[in-house]
Amino acid sequence: MKNSKWKFRHELKYIISYAEKDIIEQRLKEIAAIDSHAVNGQYLIRSLYFDDIWHSAYEEKMAGTATRKKYRIRIYNFHDDFISLECKHKQANYIYKTSARLTREETDSILKGEYGFLLEKDSELCHEFYLECMTNGLRPEVIVDYDRIPYVYDAGTVRITFDMGVRAGFTDYNIFDGTIPVFETMSPDELIMEVKFTEFLPDIFRTLLPPENAIYTAASKFVMCDDIKRNIYGF
Repeated sequence: MKNSKWKFRHELKYIISYAEKDIIEQRLKEIAAIDSHAVNGQYLIRSLYFDDIWHSAYEEKMAGTATRKKYRIRIYNFHDDFISLECKHKQANYIYKTSARLTREETDSILKGEYGFLLEKDSELCHEFYLECMTNGLRPEVIVDYDRIPYVYDAGTVRITFDMGVRAGFTDYNIFDGTIPVFETMSPDELIMEVKFTEFLPDIFRTLLPPENAIYTAASKFVMCDDIKRNIYGF
């Protein structure tokens, strides 16, 4: 699948143990570098995911719909110096992401249900997000937190990450508040390893993939966290 406008990528996900992580990471350090944005080798990611009145993002993921998308606002380490409105698109076996920068004030406006400013921004994504909010009732659904160790190779054509402590938040959608309650979604000895690449995965990285007994998963962190919310609220 080729497209001059979007950068399509493959994405593989595995649920592995911390013991498996340590073995893979030891070998990974010899051929890849820690992402320059990491502090002491990692950073915290917080994403506020949105869904519409039909819960399309959740239902389409569960149904395995070939073409789907989901919207989120993402920050790092609870800071407001880099806020990104994003839409993650899935087309068959490929993914791509569109994004637009937001200010703290603009993010606060979205959380208050004030979307008019989005039409004034020079961003196709912001206009699209406005339309979804106004016509399909797109609203905050769940907060997803996790700690990421990110490795990159060859100017980012390969990216391998270890996402630890996936946590769900849904009692408060103030994404800048690091004290809001969050709920663990995985076993204490499990984490998610993600492998993203463009045209092909170099053979040297194929040898690093988890063993055959590791769990290859299509489950998203969004679904895992939304399931916690659904279980607690009973729907």
